[in-house]
Amino acid sequence: MKILVLGGAGYIGSHTVYELIDAGEEVVIIDNLETGHIEAVHEKAAFYKGDIRDRAFLDDVFSQEKIDAVIHFAANSLVGESMVNPLKYYDNNLCGTKVLLEAMVAHGLDKIVFSSTAATYGEPESIPILETDRTEPTNTYGETKLSMEKMMKWTGKAHGLRYVALRYFNACGAHISGTIGEAHKPETHLIPLILQVPNNQREAINVFGDDYDTKDGTCVRDYIHVTDLAQAHILAVKYLMDGGESNTFNLGNGVGFTVNEVIETARKVTGHPIPAVISERRAGDPSTLIASSEKAKNVLGWKPQHDKLEEIIETAWKWHKNHPNGYEK
Repeated sequence: MKILVLGGAGYIGSHTVYELIDAGEEVVIIDNLETGHIEAVHEKAAFYKGDIRDRAFLDDVFSQEKIDAVIHFAANSLVGESMVNPLKYYDNNLCGTKVLLEAMVAHGLDKIVFSSTAATYGEPESIPILETDRTEPTNTYGETKLSMEKMMKWTGKAHGLRYVALRYFNACGAHISGTIGEAHKPETHLIPLILQVPNNQREAINVFGDDYDTKDGTCVRDYIHVTDLAQAHILAVKYLMDGGESNTFNLGNGVGFTVNEVIETARKVTGHPIPAVISERRAGDPSTLIASSEKAKNVLGWKPQHDKLEEIIETAWKWHKNHPNGYEK
């Protein structure tokens, strides 16, 4: 199979490319390198630098490469930024997907796996969150991802496109080899921020609120290893190749850890005291987000292999310790 990975130089995209190539698949990557890193591109993948909003560029790639299925990671994904610059998110996430789907329809490509997000749910009504729960995003990022899902649904009805939307929770960790990992500027994810303390890049970790209705007052999140996410994308492609109908799946471990528990585990892994400073709550932070992934397990046959928080942080620490500035030399 030849799989096109959009955003294949980004965090989750690059890990998915590594897993695809390990599985013996051919991979073509498109990335504009706005947030991706050329150093994260697998040497065995064909790489095209360009933007999915550029229809002529997409037509050119689709004409050159005989693509069997598309995996779509190309999107802006910072919640805070999406609230101050919403039109950037509509432009890249929605307009980009519109141009992509037009090109796919024109070239007879009818299978796409797409990274959606738990942010489509907004404030959860119940825990664990099910795929059938209501979707009421509380930020622009979640709203654009939900709109992308709907765009695929209606394109499917009109043109026979089949899609899988994967709504995932907190992606974390790094490739077991330590060769690729998480590198965002600015960094907003909890585990890399915690690990900046033992890496001497910050003095303490900020904890936003300790008065939530949770066991220790700090927010609870579901952390899922990036390689397990990558495997789910590959299983979703196989599901579509085998004739599966369009579908939506949550991806998480189904277990919640508080911010304090994550910090304590990082102390254990790194051997560093990692001071924590309590700050004000952040607007729009739900107290608890935990996924039910039973549907993905039952339908896709997915089973997370790296579901221990200690192992997740160990792989992240291996990467960050050796790459304190990400991919920069």
